[in-house]
Amino acid sequence: MIKTLYARLKQGYRTMPFPVKADALPNRFLGRPYLSANLSPADFQQCKQVCPTKAIAGSEANFSLDLGKCLFCGECQKISQNKAIVFSKEYRLARSERKSLVLSNQPDMAEQRIKKKINNIFGRSLKLRQVSAGGCNACELDINVLNTPGFDLARFGIQFVASPRHADGIVLTGPVTKNMQLALEKTYKAIPSPKLVIAVGACAISGGAYIDHPEANNGIDALIPVDLYIPGCPPHPLTILDGLLSLIKC
Repeated sequence: MIKTLYARLKQGYRTMPFPVKADALPNRFLGRPYLSANLSPADFQQCKQVCPTKAIAGSEANFSLDLGKCLFCGECQKISQNKAIVFSKEYRLARSERKSLVLSNQPDMAEQRIKKKINNIFGRSLKLRQVSAGGCNACELDINVLNTPGFDLARFGIQFVASPRHADGIVLTGPVTKNMQLALEKTYKAIPSPKLVIAVGACAISGGAYIDHPEANNGIDALIPVDLYIPGCPPHPLTILDGLLSLIKC
């Protein structure tokens, strides 16, 4: 018993503070990308061709990058010679509107954060049911990390529950394959109203790496309404945490 107490004392307090500073993130972390206003035709074509999900669109004078499709692979940053696209360490990426995930190289485009006021309904507490609808388990693993002592999601009043009848909303991952579509719809109906739907990861938002696959959906918007989009492949646990907190602290 004494050895156990000594080991615990030596370990100290392991739960990280939130929000965190950018220097606390690993060097390989790729966060919000920034787009150059001055781009050569060659750079644009190279970035567009190397993107595996066609997240880059437009022209060299006015091009956009869709975070809902982006896999954050960083290939566009590597191939660009003039820093056309540079990924920062900004982890706060969640948005309440799908169109707000489309970034432009035009400086006059204003970004919208979470606008919905749901505090009066859910207060400072959220009970969520996680649904994996055909994903690769990467997003699911980063969601599970939030329940470890390092992140301690429960300290913010957010918990995952086993039954949709006890939940305030769904946290959805995966491209919603045909085999999982009915299960998702049943889970959504089982949650009492009012309810939230949170799409986590590129697959849930746009289909991700499975875009246009006949056995998957290009995002869940066509199936059920979405209240929060958290982009990434997979999103960093801090990105997911920031998105969830934006719902109860807006």
